[in-house]
Amino acid sequence: MLEADNIEITYNDVILAVKGVSLRVPEGEIVTLLGANGAGKSTVLKSMSGILKSQEGKIENGTIDYRGKRLNGVSPEKIVKMGICQVPEGRRVFRDLTSHENLKVGAFTRKDRKEVKRDIERALEYFPRLKKTLHVKAGYLSGGEQQMLAISRALVGKPQLLLLDEPSLGLAPLLVKEIFSIIKRINEQNSISILLVEQNANMALKIANHGYIMENGRIVMDDPCEKLQKNEDVMEFYLGITEEGGKKSFAEVKHYKRRKRWLS
Repeated sequence: MLEADNIEITYNDVILAVKGVSLRVPEGEIVTLLGANGAGKSTVLKSMSGILKSQEGKIENGTIDYRGKRLNGVSPEKIVKMGICQVPEGRRVFRDLTSHENLKVGAFTRKDRKEVKRDIERALEYFPRLKKTLHVKAGYLSGGEQQMLAISRALVGKPQLLLLDEPSLGLAPLLVKEIFSIIKRINEQNSISILLVEQNANMALKIANHGYIMENGRIVMDDPCEKLQKNEDVMEFYLGITEEGGKKSFAEVKHYKRRKRWLS
């Protein structure tokens, strides 16, 4: 469905943030992109939704194709019309607009108003607590409610591919579990493909079909999630589990170093 082939991305023509990344998102699947802060995960998503240019970013080399059509240089509005919607890191709701107004903004590329109304109702079925906030300004919502609103707003755009950037960021554990459960339902009930960027590797690997791991702008590993969950490096570096099965704390470790093969 979507394929990035050896993309290199720079900011301000100087900073090389992504160094030859290739990945695929098959039709109807959830693919997760894992890695620490600064690995380049969000930059990869921005290249797919077309918003790099607004942040002084540029694809220097490589290609991104969506259902056989080249995305390089395509405007964000056209990409949304093609069926790709992004939920940005930090929610980015319109704080001075009500929840209902935020949802209607999600349909700005659509003209089928009756269908839009129906899709708003469907989105609210996934997040029933938003029904009580429809006339409340988004800035007054809790972090969890804002995340629900951001996902719902993207769904109103009628995506076939959903790009989720750190949906668990800043949320309580119980709410994270709820959000991920709903993401899985959205995928299964609507056949919406999902590319999920996350630092919460444990939750992401549980719902995704395939995973990629980024380090310093490069993909260092990819496999079906069942294999990644059993991989010793992933268990230690991302799940905090040692070979003995216990939890590992790095609080007293002065020097934490990846194995050499991760840097190859």
